[in-house]
Amino acid sequence: MNKADVLKEIIEQRRSVFPKDYTETEISQEILDEILHSATFAPNHKRTKPWRFKIFKGEEKAKLASEMQEIYKSTQDPQVFLEKKYNDIGFKINKADAVVSIVVNFSGMVPEWEEIAAVSMAVQNMYLTCTVNEIGCYWSSPKIVEQLKKSLTVEENQKCLGLFYMGKI
Repeated sequence: MNKADVLKEIIEQRRSVFPKDYTETEISQEILDEILHSATFAPNHKRTKPWRFKIFKGEEKAKLASEMQEIYKSTQDPQVFLEKKYNDIGFKINKADAVVSIVVNFSGMVPEWEEIAAVSMAVQNMYLTCTVNEIGCYWSSPKIVEQLKKSLTVEENQKCLGLFYMGKI
């Protein structure tokens, strides 16, 4: 099979796979490094490399789940609070082997949309690398992430675009 056919097959196989379908098998650090390394090959104007990723695993991931559940609970009126949604927040994060925060760093050198596009392309590279490694993944952008600036170490010139969930399938 030539390279174009291999690439076409990988692109066609790429899909979002949700935590409910992840197994308990751990993703090796080597594969996690490969996934994040592939992101750095995304095109970016003026080489600003606007992506900032932070991996959450183990205890740090469990803490993120609890924090997101508490934010949801404290920001909802009792009349609209849904126990199922509260539980789903914790389940998705805890079921994933790794969760990566997706943050864009605005350099001021190019329009903000270009830096968001570059980060999006970096995430697409992560999706494709997950696909070839049989890692399920998906990008979620819940409104709650806006309130996680401290946990995600988001600075003033940055914005969290969501979370990237990964797990073996």
